[in-house]
Amino acid sequence: MKKWLRRIRGAVGMGLTWAAGWALGGILIGVASILLPSLPWDVFFEVFDAPLPAMAVPGFFAGMFFSTVLGIAGRRRRFRELSLPKFAAWGAVGGLMLIAFPFVLVAVGLASTEGSSVRPLQALAVIAPPFILLSVASASVTLLLARRAERRSVLDRDDSEELVDADVQPLTAGEAPGSTWVQPAGVKDPAHPVGRRDARDA
Repeated sequence: MKKWLRRIRGAVGMGLTWAAGWALGGILIGVASILLPSLPWDVFFEVFDAPLPAMAVPGFFAGMFFSTVLGIAGRRRRFRELSLPKFAAWGAVGGLMLIAFPFVLVAVGLASTEGSSVRPLQALAVIAPPFILLSVASASVTLLLARRAERRSVLDRDDSEELVDADVQPLTAGEAPGSTWVQPAGVKDPAHPVGRRDARDA
């Protein structure tokens, strides 16, 4: 049960991270539409008629789909063992799952295309390229950030081990760790305690 909860928490965290990135990507699309008005932006805005920061919504689901792909394909592997092209390919798979998601909802009767002036194939042709591109970019950035965090964790662990090794001092036989024996005043030999006279002193 704890394992599944940890996976769900990881998928939600990945989705929220991607949602923030996709919201920024939506804003950049708006800026690009102003700077490059000659491109066919009307086709895109006809399909995606929500405010551009609302790209965070598909970004959230894309992050969750990618987390699922990563949990299956990259299981029991460290981030430094994964290549950037492979990670980007998994991001593309997550983008394809995102694109197929609304069509699956329509197929099972949980959604409908009635009242929409955009044909399904037209919507697919318009949203597929930017969604897959954003998924690939998000997956690549995710790997770079994960590698950086993993490298920092290893360095912190190595520094901690060096500090522990520096604090450890060799002990002589019979000496207790951290103990210091102080000879009482007037006692020349610890084998001859105070109040006891040696035969030679008699």
